[in-house]
Amino acid sequence: MSSRQSARPHVTSRVSTIGALILGLVVCAGVLLPARPVVDVLTAVSGLPPQIVGQLRDPAAFVETPDGRFLVFDRRAQTVFVVDAAKTSLKKLINIGPSDGEILRPLAFISRPERTFSILDNPGTYERVQTFHDTGTPLSVFRRFPSAGDGMRLNVDAMLSSGFGALAAVGRELLTQIPDGAALMSQLNVEGHVTRRIGQLRPTGHERDPELHRALNAGIPLVAPDGSLYFVFTSGVPMIRKYSADGVFIFERHIEGPELDTTLQSLPTEWPKRRIDGREFPNVPSTILAAAIDPGGKLWISLAVPVTYVYDASGDKTRTVQFRGAGVISARSFFFSSRARVLVTPGCYEFVVE
Repeated sequence: MSSRQSARPHVTSRVSTIGALILGLVVCAGVLLPARPVVDVLTAVSGLPPQIVGQLRDPAAFVETPDGRFLVFDRRAQTVFVVDAAKTSLKKLINIGPSDGEILRPLAFISRPERTFSILDNPGTYERVQTFHDTGTPLSVFRRFPSAGDGMRLNVDAMLSSGFGALAAVGRELLTQIPDGAALMSQLNVEGHVTRRIGQLRPTGHERDPELHRALNAGIPLVAPDGSLYFVFTSGVPMIRKYSADGVFIFERHIEGPELDTTLQSLPTEWPKRRIDGREFPNVPSTILAAAIDPGGKLWISLAVPVTYVYDASGDKTRTVQFRGAGVISARSFFFSSRARVLVTPGCYEFVVE
């Protein structure tokens, strides 16, 4: 046998060894690379019928009352509608107007389990918070006259807001933002007086521009079933902060995921201005559309892209959800009913909460 022939087995062995090493590296890479999170697609199981939804202009909240009826806050129509339990009729519950007991240029809506709801509107040079029984009977009202220095911001629905942000219920009192820079959230009593302040504004790098600094601290306050408090930053880099019921800081988390990568990469370092009525203000769009806490204490956050992230009480993301009705939905509001369902706008759909 020639020396060339005797070398062949060694060459074959070397090639096999190299091939095994390459295969091993590929397998290891597959193990080490994080798998893309599975998206749970939830398909609507019910909702308001098309003949009722077709009469709505901008359903921004869809809730179920304890007696089985449904309330729809229609922001563009500037009213609240009631739908019977059989979902056969739509009736106006509140009229449009500047007078107490009416609503004009509404900005926010919250409902409570004791058959009441509150609406923040902007009928003139002041902001107003009114509370109603779910039959439409007015219960209370207070007004706030924003100062000349109050920041103005443009929310995702292209509506100007100066002063209060989103609302959350703490018993009979309200949790909201007041753009005075004193705290991240303020708790107000039924007369509109501040009873406590919670948290500090986050650093933005734009502290020398007070309006932009406040706009990048805009967000949604939430109250969990155990009384703990959350604040979801909805503009700029999306984040979560959690506080105890006593207002003590617990943790802060960044809201991250592959669905948000493009959004975060495209955030500007200099924010454009928009002029309204001769006044300029920062044009800061929302990266988060809605947030709510379910009865089990999980935090649901709807992104500006049509995906919802779900976090547990420790701040860990546990699910990535996509809602589908007639098509894919970017949820603008959540309401968790007693029938283990979540009611979502737009479209006024119902989904089973798994």
